[in-house]
Amino acid sequence: MNAELEYTVMQHHAAELRQAAAERRQVHEARRNRPERRHRSFLARFRAS
Repeated sequence: MNAELEYTVMQHHAAELRQAAAERRQVHEARRNRPERRHRSFLARFRAS
């Protein structure tokens, strides 16, 4: 594979990884910011943390 094509593929892969990381951060932030439900058991709260 020539160097320019390899570099382009590497850039595309890096962009995909950044996008996936951003999506994971959004999901994590949404889970952290949602109100805690009062009826969750102690075990469920302990496992979620």
